[in-house]
Amino acid sequence: MKNIFVFDHPLIQHKITLMRDKNTGTKEFRELMGEVSMLMAYEVTRDLPLKDVQVETPIGVANAKVISGKKLCIVPVLRAGLGMVEGIQNLIPSVKIGHIGLYRDHDTLEPVEYYSKFPEDIHEREVIILEPMIASGGSLAAAVSILKKRGVKHIKIMSILAARSGIEKLAGIFPDVNIYCAHIDEKLNKDCYIDPGLGDAGDRLFGTK
Repeated sequence: MKNIFVFDHPLIQHKITLMRDKNTGTKEFRELMGEVSMLMAYEVTRDLPLKDVQVETPIGVANAKVISGKKLCIVPVLRAGLGMVEGIQNLIPSVKIGHIGLYRDHDTLEPVEYYSKFPEDIHEREVIILEPMIASGGSLAAAVSILKKRGVKHIKIMSILAARSGIEKLAGIFPDVNIYCAHIDEKLNKDCYIDPGLGDAGDRLFGTK
């Protein structure tokens, strides 16, 4: 699908292998997620518009460029998406941050919104949704719908690992949303975890079970 982009950079692939390892501890897992997120953000933001400026150097005046146009906002999906924030902040310190909280209803298995907080001008911003894993795609579909209802027109999704069925379903529902991930695994297990995946990203990130 034209709106799915998979990164194959050697550094990203190496770090994902370390994240997959069940022996990788919480501290290293958290650091790796931040590093992978920063490397991915470098490419996800490649199309940010630039404008020409002049800046005075110690030697003379240089014709240079700065980011122009669309203002950026990242929106982690609680809680695992929080692990991707710091890496992007290191790259773009001025980025605005919103939050979406979702849980799965035990009876319907549908995602339910329990929290959301965004910049007041969210509808004017380009938004990147952060979620380390795309399994069934249900939570991310809900997150995109929440933002669209608030008038956001420019949305991207950034994820580290995806199940093929989930990412293709998501891409089909929202053909106007570009989805970036670092690797696609072929299946989900009976509990809807990505197989082989890397386990529960939130539990591994925060040391919980």
